[in-house]
Amino acid sequence: MSLRSRFRPWALAGILAALAGLAGARSQEEDLLKIECSVAPKRLSRGEGGKAVIKLAVTEGVLISALPSFTIDFNATPEIAFPKNFFTASDLEIGVVETPDGSFLDLTKPIAIPFTVAPDAKPGGHILEGRIKYFARSSREGWCYKTISKFSAAFTTRSASVVKKK
Repeated sequence: MSLRSRFRPWALAGILAALAGLAGARSQEEDLLKIECSVAPKRLSRGEGGKAVIKLAVTEGVLISALPSFTIDFNATPEIAFPKNFFTASDLEIGVVETPDGSFLDLTKPIAIPFTVAPDAKPGGHILEGRIKYFARSSREGWCYKTISKFSAAFTTRSASVVKKK
């Protein structure tokens, strides 16, 4: 058997191991912060106000750093308008926990971000999409990781407008 034919199985095994390692790293990244997003109320009229409610669950042993910034931003959608393009932890009044290892966000409470439905919103089902940019940190394992997690929520708009009584 030649050197060339002996090398191929080892090269293939090495490539497969590297790919498996990358897949494992990607699934670990996705498990750092679990995001559950909903829109309240689920059915909205034109001109009505609502809230995007975001619940976060952080993997045990992982903390989300208060600094550098933690931001939530939403993809542009013509049906709803947020007061800002993005929101920081201080905008959302997220509590900070001080430890000997640093400052971390208290993500135990849901985050509610208000919006208004556009007066000309098309009736029907829509998807609200966004992302959270953050630094996750594990003091026990000695790493800090900058990443982005995406989320989405379904909502419905009615063709009727909200009528304000005088």
